[in-house]
Amino acid sequence: MKAIVYTKYGSPDVLQFTDVEKPTPKDNEVLVKIHAASTNPLDWHLMRAEPFLARLENGLFKPKQTRLGADMAGRVEAVGKNVSRFQPGDEVFGDNFGRGLGAFAEYISMGEDVLASKPANISFEDAAAVPTAALTALQGLRDKGQIQPGQKVLINGASGGVGTFAVQIAKAFGAEVTGVCSTRNMEMVRSIGADHVIDYTQEDFTSSGQQYDLIYCAVGNRTIAEYMRALKPQGICVIAGFTNLRLLFEHMILGPRRSKAGGQQVGLMPTVKPNQNDLMFMKELLETGEVIPVIDRCYPLRETAEAIRYLETGRARGKVVITMMP
Repeated sequence: MKAIVYTKYGSPDVLQFTDVEKPTPKDNEVLVKIHAASTNPLDWHLMRAEPFLARLENGLFKPKQTRLGADMAGRVEAVGKNVSRFQPGDEVFGDNFGRGLGAFAEYISMGEDVLASKPANISFEDAAAVPTAALTALQGLRDKGQIQPGQKVLINGASGGVGTFAVQIAKAFGAEVTGVCSTRNMEMVRSIGADHVIDYTQEDFTSSGQQYDLIYCAVGNRTIAEYMRALKPQGICVIAGFTNLRLLFEHMILGPRRSKAGGQQVGLMPTVKPNQNDLMFMKELLETGEVIPVIDRCYPLRETAEAIRYLETGRARGKVVITMMP
């Protein structure tokens, strides 16, 4: 089968479109013929080994794990003898993060516990855009952020892959949502349900005097003091991304120290945990139309390097998707 492989760290130029062995499902695994996959910042962080700490996990001088791609949607081709939830022909979507990745390929073998039935009302491309980004938003808002109906919630980075899901999921929980994005993305953010939109090129949400019950930051580009200024006295700020190492370490170290029991809390959300229950929760929101994936561009598998190159610019609206068809 065809797949994307990299054997050294570097720019998207290190990605190779090549032949690899087709996987065979283990007893508790499902073999899926992939129709579409989607890119995430995780892919280019691993590809470039940035930040350098990534090398401690994936190899100091060259990658131990040579495949990329966490999210995929496709059709089941075969199942292991212990699989009970799926059978050949089923349409599924899922997230292989933490289990070897490998979704930038024609086939993948995955555990049945990180798969769910694809919503019948959306395409494979739409379904592939969901898992990592949507679960990052869901788990951050619900678990770390403790979102409640009627709260004032601000999504910083509302036009990106995670941010577009965060806006819609917060609305589904009954929040009053403010999205922060650039001028060119304001109408798009309004169209997916934001009650208010702030153009960060014209207004600084941390200096406006407005305060929020919950801030979900998909970009991690502000200091702890700035977040706290925009929070209500018992507000929570969940940081799901980072723009530079200085801010990342500040969020890791100062956030917990400055957070107070019963008062403001600022901190990084835990690493997303792929699981079937959360995928099923998202499936329901997708079926009712409460959440609609936002896709900027689609690229064929052989052009995955160009897809990653575009993702790295930071200008993508929503998700960048890889398709197996030309």
